[in-house]
Formats: sequence, structure tokens, C-alpha cells
Amino acid sequence: MISDPLVFAATSDFAGKMRGKAFPASELEKRLARGIGWVPTNALITCFDTIAESPFGSLGDLVLIPDADTFTEVDFKDGSPVERFVLSDIHTPEGASWFGCTRGILKSALDRFDRLTGLSVNAAFEHEFQLKAEEARLGEAFSLQGLSRWRGLGETVMAAMEQAGLKKDSFLKEYGRSQFEVTVKPEIGVKSADSAAILRELVHMSVRRHASAATFTPIIDPAGVGNGVHIHMSFLNSEGEPCTYAADEPYGMSQVSARFVAGILKYLDSIVAFTAPSKISYARLTPHRWSAAFNNLGYRDREASVRICPVVGQDPASIARQFNFEFRAADAAASPHLLLAALVHAGCQGIEEELSPRTPTEEDLSQLSGEELDARGLYALPRSLEEALEKLGANKIVHGWFPEGFVDLYIAHKNGELAKADTLQGPDLYAAYSEVY
Repeated sequence: MISDPLVFAATSDFAGKMRGKAFPASELEKRLARGIGWVPTNALITCFDTIAESPFGSLGDLVLIPDADTFTEVDFKDGSPVERFVLSDIHTPEGASWFGCTRGILKSALDRFDRLTGLSVNAAFEHEFQLKAEEARLGEAFSLQGLSRWRGLGETVMAAMEQAGLKKDSFLKEYGRSQFEVTVKPEIGVKSADSAAILRELVHMSVRRHASAATFTPIIDPAGVGNGVHIHMSFLNSEGEPCTYAADEPYGMSQVSARFVAGILKYLDSIVAFTAPSKISYARLTPHRWSAAFNNLGYRDREASVRICPVVGQDPASIARQFNFEFRAADAAASPHLLLAALVHAGCQGIEEELSPRTPTEEDLSQLSGEELDARGLYALPRSLEEALEKLGANKIVHGWFPEGFVDLYIAHKNGELAKADTLQGPDLYAAYSEVY
């Protein structure tokens, strides 16, 4: 019997990994107030556990401050230790939010949106993942038999989500080989990203207890399907009433929604380094993968970067509550907090610039010439992480959304990841990402 179990204080870092330190549960109250030590150079640890070139070296101190509202305790009732962890903010020893804290960056973006509109962001994350050791079987895409073989896993995941306080939505056998999708219902603000970060960990913990291993890697095989993260977004006012829909506007998008989406699409080439941040992410962001390859808005189109989602029924109040749009150019190599922060900042920029609403595309954009795309304000997304980082580095407007020095630190981190990734070729590269995610 363990008398004083460990609690892991976690931060979702630049690589989308949950890193941190553990402490005895008996010290929880003290740690909630005083935190546990951390260092700046830890932000430069890449997904491969290499350390990118750091401006801090061995200097400096930080503190992980756990957020009691995110405390997660899950007992899988299989005789293994109970899992206990808590999401944390990174502060300076003096108590200020550190400029590289992903959770703090998201809070700042949401504050900007609130000041600008008086509204809250309501978001839900859909995650696709695959089982690594499972032998492929034909005929199981979206099938009952595909789910039946792994029903125990799905129910373990759902039970873990319930214990963790996550709002369960669905679990399904996806199209790809041994691929599944798990979704949560929308949450307001930071809690939506917190739920996404917690969910990924619960899936890994659940799958491990079924004698297998999961991967959220963007893509296992460039000839196969990818694993995306789709973010459904809508807006609520202070009374909790929906503000995303307007029946008399084109495609039902309220003015704030239309400008928000226009901002995402205008700045997408400069923020995709946050939303699809691995070297192999760009093998997935290509035409005809039901992913995203252009900065387009689509109406019920699953190859658009932003999709206007369908609603059911004809009652105006019900339609307003259901109405949302989905961002699709993302994967689980991204920190949910950084991903959502980049989208919110881009949306705020669109509102501030009073951008005109986008017209949804209705054709195969890969068949259009560069001139035809330009004439419609469209462009192909970056074809590589290197190109995406170059776009990010050159866009001073995007730099200004974040704390001073943050974008440069993030680019240094990603360059460190690329230094390792570039030593790997072909299947070895994809296998390495499959291992770490």
C-alpha cells in the first residue's frame, strides 16, 4: 500500500509533450501555493529529447504552479497505481507568468478576444490516433466489427475521461489502419485546451493497459492516412447565449465569426508552424487527404482549412446553439494551448482589421493556377516545416501577438527538432515521430 502517492505537475510544452515534475500528494496544498522548481532551458527540449540551442544555458529559475481545477485522478482498477497529475502554469520566482508558458499565452489570447468582443471562445478538440502494434484488417473502416474488437479499449478511455471530469462525446473506429477517433464536448476558454492535453494522456494510459501502444503522430506512412486534430469553435456572450450564427448573413456566419475566420485564413501561412509543427506534418497537409492544403473556407467541406459545420433541424434557436466552424490544419504534435492561442490571436486580428467575409470554395483548388488562387486571395499552405517557420519568422504582426522573444524561442526549439529529424530518412523518420507521439 502506497501511503503517499506521487502527483505529476505538468506543462504542455512547445512540442506538445506533457513534461514536469512529481511530488508527494501530501504536499499538494503547499505546491499549489509555492509550486515546484523548473528551468528556462527545459522549454528547448524537443520531442526527440534533444535540447535545441538555448539562450539560457544553465542560468535562470522558474516555478511550475499547479492549477487545482485541473487535478486529474484516474483509477483503472487493474491493480496498477492510480494516475495523478495536474496541469501547471510556468511562473518566474517573483510570481509573474513566464513568457514561454503555453497556458499563459493562451490566457493572454483569450483576454484579447474578450476585450475586443465581450465574448468567450467555446471549443472542442477531436483527436485521431492509431494503435502501433495492431495488424491491419480489411473491411473495418467505421465498422461495428472494428469497434467490437477494441470495445474494451474504447470503454476504458471513456471511463477514464469520466473520472477525469472530461465531457465525453464519442469514440469510433476511423478510416485508417487501426485508427480511432475520440472527441470531447465543448468547453469554454482555457479548459478546452486543458481537456485536450489531458485526453491525450488518458488515451496513452488506457491503450497501455490493453497490451498495446497508441500514437497520435501526424502520419505513420506517407502513403497512408494521417492523424489530425480538428478544433470546433463557437462564441458565447456573458449570458451563455450563442453568438456565432446569424440567419440573415451569408452561410449563417455572424459578423464576428466571419471576420474571425477571415483572420485565421489570412495569417494561416504564418501560424501553421504552431498548428502543424512537425517535419512530417506537411506530408499530411496535401490535397485529397481530407486534410487541408489551402487557406480556404469550406461549407461542409472536409478538405478546407476552416469548415462551416452542418446543423440538424430547422428551429432557429437550435441552429444557433449548434452552429460552429472547424479548423482542420492541425495535428497532435502541437500543444493544444499554443494551437488555440494562435487561432484566437489570428481571429482577433481579423476582427481588428475588419476583414471581409470569405466566400466558401466549391472546387478542387489543386487544379487552379497560382494566378487563379491569387485573384481569390487563396494560397497553398507551406510545404514543409522549414517554410512554415520562415513565414512565421518574417511576420512581424504575428510576433506582436506574443510576449517579446517568444516567437524567436519557439523557432529555436523547432530548429532543434529539425536538426535531429534531418538525420533520419524515409521510414526511420516516420517511425521516430510515431514513437514520440
